[in-house]
Amino acid sequence: MLHPFRSEIRNSPNEQTIKIYLSDESLDNRIKHHLENFTEIDHIEINESVEQNRAHEGLTVFINENVDINRIKATIDSSLWWYFEKELVE
Repeated sequence: MLHPFRSEIRNSPNEQTIKIYLSDESLDNRIKHHLENFTEIDHIEINESVEQNRAHEGLTVFINENVDINRIKATIDSSLWWYFEKELVE
């Protein structure tokens, strides 16, 4: 079975972000809404991807300052696995 998502930490000089690529891009808005409940997240953008061998679009999650990026990524990943397992059962 294809993994429902992939996430990567991206470091930039200005801020740390997490990129999330969904195997089903039609879920981008639903996942964005799901993640907006996290207080550690500043905001989320849906962006078109121009990179080779990538999904056509993905989510960019902007993290609030002073948040441990590794910890919030693990929390987001766990939440997304729960979300997709719940969707498969229903």
